Amino acid sequence: MTFKLKMLVAGIALGFSAGAMAADPIKIGVAGPFTGGSAPMGVSMRDGVKLAVAEINAKGGVLGRQIQLIERDDEAKNERGVQIAQELINKERVVATVGYINTGVALASQRFYQDAKIPVMNNVATGSIITKQFADQPENYIFRNSANDSIQSHMIVQEAVDNRKFKKVAILADSTNYGQLGREDLEKALDKKGMKAVAIEKYNLKDVDMTAQLLKAKQAGAEVVLTYGIGPELAQIANGMEKLGWKVPLIGSWTLSMANFIDNAGKNGNGTRMPQTFIQDPNTPKRKAFIDAYVKAYHPPGDRMPSPVSAAQGYDSIYLLAAAIKQAGSTEGPKVKAALESLNEKIDGVVTTYSKPYSKDNHEAITADITVFGEVKDGKVVAAGK
Repeated sequence: MTFKLKMLVAGIALGFSAGAMAADPIKIGVAGPFTGGSAPMGVSMRDGVKLAVAEINAKGGVLGRQIQLIERDDEAKNERGVQIAQELINKERVVATVGYINTGVALASQRFYQDAKIPVMNNVATGSIITKQFADQPENYIFRNSANDSIQSHMIVQEAVDNRKFKKVAILADSTNYGQLGREDLEKALDKKGMKAVAIEKYNLKDVDMTAQLLKAKQAGAEVVLTYGIGPELAQIANGMEKLGWKVPLIGSWTLSMANFIDNAGKNGNGTRMPQTFIQDPNTPKRKAFIDAYVKAYHPPGDRMPSPVSAAQGYDSIYLLAAAIKQAGSTEGPKVKAALESLNEKIDGVVTTYSKPYSKDNHEAITADITVFGEVKDGKVVAAGK
């Protein structure tokens, strides 16, 4: 083989190699609980993410590359979340991860992304501290597009005290990081109004009898019960109140919209109110298209998403991340982070239209004016009446 021919062959081989490298997929991690009590949130989030990725890939992907999702079930366990974070970073080499449903899992896991300078997009977890965990460091790689608990607790207390004029409130919160941090936020919101809860009760995941906690709240004269927990146990609260013949309103965090609360509480859940960033209502063309696509792809029973908020926020999180990668012209963590903090493109999401949602000092995309109240009515969540 002549020298010129050898060089030609080598050049062709190099070209094929470079082409293959350019076509390598962009790996994005998806971490959440796809089994257990938190599964309605995790599965809905994951499915919303998959819808967005399918749409983006059908249009050519990002930077000429397809997005590849690496899904992992963290089982709502902190230690499992830590294992997954290390695997996604070190073995799978993800350029970012979206997800986290449970505040405790997020707080335990996202430190590994922070150290690796890889962005995390919290699309469901709401603990107020999540995006501030590394705020004292020069660069913060933790972002969010869900309504944090500072927003929600203020709304919950405003609804109970200002709008509905209740003077005696009780708080029932689960023993997880989510429940206890949310309880603290509720207490702070009450304190700003010069009030204290007449009863503050804690319960554990998988508890099936809330009689003791509810009796203390009832005996203290509570006129309303404020909650921070997840679906199965929240249903036990609603059903326990019915057994005691004690009917006062339930107002709590967004998780009262979970399918496993609504289904397990049945008629006892009617009237329950909670902050929502998204209600399964086709009231805009974008939302109708999203709902139709979700129902067609996943066939949820009765066409009801297990957790509409989680699905919508999951969907939007991918579009925010994709826009940042496109703007950065790179999948390098520091460049993607900087692009997220200075997004030029408006993102037409399902929850809202995002216009410069982040800055270097603010990694929260959702504001109070985006968040509305939902109400459980006959097996689904609807916009709450005034």
